[in-house]
Amino acid sequence: MSGGVDSSVAAALLVEQGYEVVGMMMRLWSEETAIGNTHNRCCTPDQMNDARRIADKLGIPFYVLDTKEVFRSTIVQFFIDQHRQGVTPNPCIECNRQIRFSFLQQNALALDAEYLATGHYARVSRDEDGRYLLRKGLDDHKDQSYVLSVLGQEQLAHALFPVGEYAKTDVRKIAERFGLPTASKKDSQDLCFIGDNNYRRFLTDYAPDVMRPGPMIRADGTEVGQHNGLVNFTIGQRKGLGIHSLEPLYVIGINAEQNAVVVGTAEELGRSSLTAKRVNWIAGAPPKGHFRAEVKIRYKAAPVGAWVEVLPDSCMRIDFDAPLRDITPGQGAVIYDGDRVLGGGIIERE
Repeated sequence: MSGGVDSSVAAALLVEQGYEVVGMMMRLWSEETAIGNTHNRCCTPDQMNDARRIADKLGIPFYVLDTKEVFRSTIVQFFIDQHRQGVTPNPCIECNRQIRFSFLQQNALALDAEYLATGHYARVSRDEDGRYLLRKGLDDHKDQSYVLSVLGQEQLAHALFPVGEYAKTDVRKIAERFGLPTASKKDSQDLCFIGDNNYRRFLTDYAPDVMRPGPMIRADGTEVGQHNGLVNFTIGQRKGLGIHSLEPLYVIGINAEQNAVVVGTAEELGRSSLTAKRVNWIAGAPPKGHFRAEVKIRYKAAPVGAWVEVLPDSCMRIDFDAPLRDITPGQGAVIYDGDRVLGGGIIERE
């Protein structure tokens, strides 16, 4: 339970359905900032009080699990290390992989729970062979199956997503029906562990080496300017490059080894393929051979048609029907068959 409307309604629906429910909140690491915010936005005192009030209203026990150190050593360090490698990570994917559906779920099962239920907008079903399937939430605008693509059969066997069957507007109506004080509470979308939501300032404080100035170069190696730190730039960026050119230039690559930002024209920006590593297949094994699918390369990206080729060592190659301008190393490439998630991996640098 996070103190938000989604997890509150998830708990309420499970109580209504007759489950024996226990509320759990993780106390996560957050930096101490100059403004004095020492609380992770997922577990501020207000969030914790809201979650406790919901638990009391529903008549369920409520516990806080100290997750500070494991969160700091895995998710926060991962965020820093990925930026050092010149890629743009998605901490939410890694948090679901290592914290929610590993550390937290294992703690829940150790308390004799049968399931870990969350407020994610996704659904779980089973096929004719009894395998667990991960499906999109019914609300396309809130669907969170992308960040759950790291789950496998063992995790899905003990996972429940009660709000995945509803639209967000309906979830708020359900909260009102139960008389929950979180019914009109705003959603939280920021990086939870950064006190002022300024990730560049955060990296300056915790990894100053990633803010080293360096060259801006064209694809042939010609230097055209200077940058003030790799983390200030992302694939597809046009504004703020600080260089003069007769034609518009975009960031088309990050070269961490040379501490260089690679820029080029719009024609140079698009890519028709990518490779991904750390690929997880929901079914436990990949589909056979070369197959058609739809692929999302960012959480908010639209799925696009592609051919997918399974490669050795938990890798895959994806060839898109048309070039995409914002393929970003470090983000997830998630494979869909209709509303079903087949799996996903992390986009590699070229």
